Amino acid sequence: MQFLKDDGALVCRHAGETLRIEAWGQDAFRVRATMASQFTGNDWALTEKVNKSGAQISIDEEDFWVGDGSIAKQPIATIVNGRLKAVVNFAGVLSFYRDDTLILREYFRFYGGTLSKESRCLKIVNREWKGVIGGSEYALNVKFESNKGEKIFGMGQYQQDVMDLKGCVLELAQRNSQISVPFAVSSLGYGFLWNNPAVGRVTFGTNYTEWIARATKEMDYWITVADTPKQLLTNYTAVTGRAEMFPENLMGLWQCKLRYRTQDEVLSVARQYQKEGIKIDQIVIDFFHWTVQGDWKFDTKYWPDPKAMVDELHSMGIKVIVSVWPSVDRKSENFGPMMERGLLIRTERGAAQTYDYQGDCVEIDPFNPETREYIWEVCKKNYFDYGIDAFWLDNSEPDYGVYDFENYRYCEGPALTVSNLYPQLYSRAFYDGMKKENKGDVVNLLRCAWAGSQKYGNVVWSGDVPSTFEAFADQIQCGLNMGLAGIPWWTTDIGGFMTDDVNDEDFRQLLIRWYQFAVYSPVLRMHGDRGPYNIPPLDTRDWGGGYLHTGQPNELWSYGEENYTIMREYYDLRISMHDYIKGLFEEAHENGSPLLRAMFYEFPQDEVCWTLQDQYMFGDKYLVAPILHLNQWTRDVYLPAGSWKLTSTGEVFKGGQTVTVDCPITYMPVFEKQ
Repeated sequence: MQFLKDDGALVCRHAGETLRIEAWGQDAFRVRATMASQFTGNDWALTEKVNKSGAQISIDEEDFWVGDGSIAKQPIATIVNGRLKAVVNFAGVLSFYRDDTLILREYFRFYGGTLSKESRCLKIVNREWKGVIGGSEYALNVKFESNKGEKIFGMGQYQQDVMDLKGCVLELAQRNSQISVPFAVSSLGYGFLWNNPAVGRVTFGTNYTEWIARATKEMDYWITVADTPKQLLTNYTAVTGRAEMFPENLMGLWQCKLRYRTQDEVLSVARQYQKEGIKIDQIVIDFFHWTVQGDWKFDTKYWPDPKAMVDELHSMGIKVIVSVWPSVDRKSENFGPMMERGLLIRTERGAAQTYDYQGDCVEIDPFNPETREYIWEVCKKNYFDYGIDAFWLDNSEPDYGVYDFENYRYCEGPALTVSNLYPQLYSRAFYDGMKKENKGDVVNLLRCAWAGSQKYGNVVWSGDVPSTFEAFADQIQCGLNMGLAGIPWWTTDIGGFMTDDVNDEDFRQLLIRWYQFAVYSPVLRMHGDRGPYNIPPLDTRDWGGGYLHTGQPNELWSYGEENYTIMREYYDLRISMHDYIKGLFEEAHENGSPLLRAMFYEFPQDEVCWTLQDQYMFGDKYLVAPILHLNQWTRDVYLPAGSWKLTSTGEVFKGGQTVTVDCPITYMPVFEKQ
């Protein structure tokens, strides 16, 4: 092993690999390795200017147990940045220390270089590189020792019923309702970013942790330490970016359904809300308002005067957001030019098709700057210039017809190497374009994200999830882990997306419980595909804005007077919290704190709080206990130390105990910290 100092970084060379460790922000290191002659220069999520100097580096020798009982001297190197120390032994094995306490060590079981006398003949190395045949990339496998008793959170959004990820296997890939944001928060006081957009897998096993990139040119990760999860998020967002200040005029109700088919439908809903005395902040025009996918324009048969529609909505104080998909149908007027210029995803084998919903489609390649410029210019002309305020960038994973990542290629390279970055670059096409037009506050709605997406005006929603209590419970931990991964602007489809029958009383109970939760979440947004599908299409054509089905009405008054009364009361509650919610968005902008907070985020010293996933803090003031089961009329709630007032009765409870409270359909338990 050869150790060098290079411009404040520790460089280690061994067996063709170059390892580089350097200070990167407060109490943090960036760690890279490559088998090539030089690094790619890609910063990926590490976009912010931070302090990269000041590390203390020492190169020394240590005693090494040879195996015959004798001791030999071998080189060892240490680099220190504040409270974080990394040690590299002669075999290239990395160990990380927080205040000189070991927190993370690479897993190595090989004779002649073990860190202990155990398992030395297994020939398992800490960083395994296997060349991808026929390419310049490697399959990379990086292993770490598993810490007993450790809990791990964050990593984005996975549709499962566990929040603590210790013991979980997570695919590092984007899918509809699955969002890979590879930043992990450990209960041991460190945060770890896998700064690599390659498709792969992470296993937080009880025997070892394993990070896999199926095809990549280099290893790249970032690690930091702190006393609390809040400080870890502060450190993390300092290097990846923070959300801008969320506009005050979008903190209320967003109205949406599947789907408003005409501008008259949109205006009639807006007028009815105005008549009801309910201010909606934004109304959403969903998919297939267009001619065909990839035309990115209104079908004039059903949207004859979009500007007049937008002007009237603006006069009511309502902003307008319109759906844009990345799919381009072969029948689209943009397909030929985009295919000719290489602006679409390429397939490695077979037909040039990546998506097949309602058409033979190929999706755009946002890794190409020309693609981002092209789609923005079309959408600017056909939407933005009419006064459209924002864009719903749906299918932003992208939603492949088959998630066969090895069959797709972008201008940046194989999808296997970079595909997880797709949603962020897709959003950049609109964020950058709108900023160039001096739009000011940019708030777009996306179904996917990656590390750093928080800085590009992305409200991320949890995808097309079922309308079940089980799925509802999953969304709680999804939102909490997204917040811990640095994404503070997060929302869900109230009531879930997939509903067979809006008249089902069980569904209506679910809707109310989900709505109550949504009032205490970052963005309050009505949406869903509401059956039964007995509304006839507007047109007999097999294309255009009139042929596709629509869902049942999904406005607050659509579910009967009793439910409307409940939702109206909770709407008023949301409006009354405006100043408080504004303060939470300011905090997200200033230090990266999520609005939806795991209990341990506010109470890291309380061991019980590290085990809870069915209750949360909305900011630092409100403890929220959603109702996650059908016909549940009481529930247990754990109260941390302090005094807590139940908002339904005003009764004050002493913390440090679990209490049982009533939860009729009109009320979701919320405690206010005193």
